Order: sequence, then structure tokens, then C-alpha cells
Amino acid sequence: MKLKAVTAVVAALTLAACGGEQPKEAPAGVPHGYVEGAEEAAEAQSRLIVADAETGAVRVVDLITEEVHETGRVDGVRALTSDGRFGYLTARDGTIRVIDSGAWMVDHGDHVHYYRAKVRDVGVAPGKQPSSVYSDPAVSALSYADGTTTLLDRAQLDKGSLAELGKITRDPHAGVAVPYGGHILASVADAGRPLARGVRVHDRQGKAVAEIPEPCPDLQGQAVTRRGVVFGCADGALLVTEKDGVFTGSKIPYPRDVTTQERATAFFHRPGAATLAARAGEMAVWFLDVGRRSWQYVETGPVAAVNAVGEGGSLLALTRDGTLRSFDGTGKEQAAIPLLAPEAAGTDGVSIQVDTTRAYVNNPLSADVYEIDYNDNLRRARTLKVGGKAGHVVETGR
Repeated sequence: MKLKAVTAVVAALTLAACGGEQPKEAPAGVPHGYVEGAEEAAEAQSRLIVADAETGAVRVVDLITEEVHETGRVDGVRALTSDGRFGYLTARDGTIRVIDSGAWMVDHGDHVHYYRAKVRDVGVAPGKQPSSVYSDPAVSALSYADGTTTLLDRAQLDKGSLAELGKITRDPHAGVAVPYGGHILASVADAGRPLARGVRVHDRQGKAVAEIPEPCPDLQGQAVTRRGVVFGCADGALLVTEKDGVFTGSKIPYPRDVTTQERATAFFHRPGAATLAARAGEMAVWFLDVGRRSWQYVETGPVAAVNAVGEGGSLLALTRDGTLRSFDGTGKEQAAIPLLAPEAAGTDGVSIQVDTTRAYVNNPLSADVYEIDYNDNLRRARTLKVGGKAGHVVETGR
């Protein structure tokens, strides 16, 4: 039976609305923002989790001190994703190893706390072959290709243990579930269809409580921004927002008819920012400004990796000849620098990680990660030696 949109109860979830890691009530006399076992800092404590696809070696690189922490091995690393603090590595057999980078931020809206702690191997998460991982202060949602999502207790994860809160079970499809507004936004599909048709709202234990009336045919790709959660649809993007416990959806249509190959099916952006980049086939990129509800089609040449730095900022694209390029909001090229050899740029695992001042591009064929000042004509600020090969990279602590 189709669920109607309902008002969800969000009282007692005030902490979750802050959008970052939240400690439990601190002991009397400790400072605001206290987190047990962590050191608070005045600036972001950004780190890179790096996995060598050949040897399986996992390392965490401190971007302030350049210290490299050896963090064990994962047999046949196939993928690496992050929720801002933890790295989730998919092994050859599909199992998921969880690494605590020891760097994160707590966003209270009007101010931010930055923390650093020890790097550690948390262990193997339940399930295999995750399609996505997203977290908020209370829950981490691991979604799998069979349509299920496992909800982990984030407070326990922060302490180094893996404990389940609940599950979301749906018809098999390449699903996604995103914690947002004290609830979970999860894709929903019809039996026999490989792709989702829309979004449903669940509570933190996995029970369905509402459905977003606006459809999202063939849902692929998602991003969490300060303006809401974006889902990629065959006819554009679906933006889901929450106010006073009520969830609503609005469509941002493509500016023209697009082919299946031109569709945006994976979004890249600076965490929280509301400008998104996505491939538009092999030769171009979509630049989505969520605030303005507008798409920009940018012809870049053969695309290897993309990202967007934030509102009013640049679109970054690494093309398959190894050139890093930046474009403004109109699609005009601003700068270009040769960065990688073509064979490195064409390797699976190459990516562009972005924070508030720098971008990081990994060379999957070497131990090099390049730090780029995207506000200074793509100046190469540092070359970080991470040990082994930088096959897969994510940034944490942003």
C-alpha cells in the first residue's frame, strides 16, 4: 500500500540536526564540544585514507604533519568510500573493512569543531559489496546491491565497535540510503526492476514512515548538501528537503532532453556544498547549482575524474591526457596544468578530493598525491609521498 507523506516526529533529535559527529552529554566542567578521547583543534585536521590496489596496504596520511600511519592490509582492494571520518574498503571477496582515520568535524551551523584522535582498524562490517555508505551523528547506513541497507549505531562506531540498529529491506536493486533530518531517505524500486523509481522516508530503525510523492525514475547518484539531499533521476535531479519534520521533494529538470549516456549518475562535490559535478558521457561534465536550481553543460574533453569546489567556485576536471582543468560557473575554462601521464589518468581509482582550500589528485601508478591550490591557477602546492601506490584515496576531517 502506498504511503502518504506524513509529518515525522523529530523531537529529541536536536543533536542530529547539527550535521556532524555529536558526543553524548559531557561531564560537568568540560568545554562545549567535548568528545571523549579526542583532541580539539582550531583548524581542520584533514587526512587521506590511501589504499594500494596491488598490495592491499592501507595508510592514513596526516595532511598537516605529512606523517603516514600504516593501518594494515585489505586483500584485493576494489573500492574505497568515506563518510567524513571512516573509510570503508571493499575487499576482493566483497567484505567491508572499516578504518577510523581519526579526523573529523562537528558542524553546529553557526560554528564548527575540529577533532583528531588515533588512527585505528575498526574491523569488518556486516554485509558484502556496498553500493554506498552515508552517516550522520546517530547512524551509518551501508547499502548493498540486493536492495538491503544495514543501519549501524554511530555512537558505538565512534568508540570502535560495530553494532546494528536495524535494517531496511526492499526489492533487489542498486539501492541507496542517506541519513537526513533525523530519518533515513532510501530508494524504492518495483519488483523486477534494477533501478529505483523514487524515495521513501524511514525512521532510524528502518521502519517506513513516509513517501516522497515526486517520482525519480531510474534513480542513480546522490549527494548530501546543506540545501538538502540530491538524487539523480532520468529526467533531472530530485532535491529532498526537511522542515519541521515534513519531507518534501522538488525536481530540478535537465535544460534539454538528454540521452542515457549523458545522464548524471554519480555526483562529486565538497562535503556539504551545494554545487555538484557529474560526468555527462565521455566528453563533458554537468555542473549542478542546487541553490539556483540550474544545470550547466561543460565540454571538457575525455573525462577521467571531476569535482566541484563549492558555491561560486570552480568545476575541476581531470582529462584522460592527464591535464587538470578548472572551469567557472558558465563553463569557461580558467586554467589548465599537465599533472599525470595519460596511462595514470586512465587508471581506475584516480580521483579529485576537494576541501575548502585545496584539491588532492592521486596517481594510482605511483606513491604520489598532488595537492592543488585551486584558487591560484591550479598551482601544485605539494607532492605527498604516501608509500606504496595511491590506488584509491578519500579525504576525511573536512
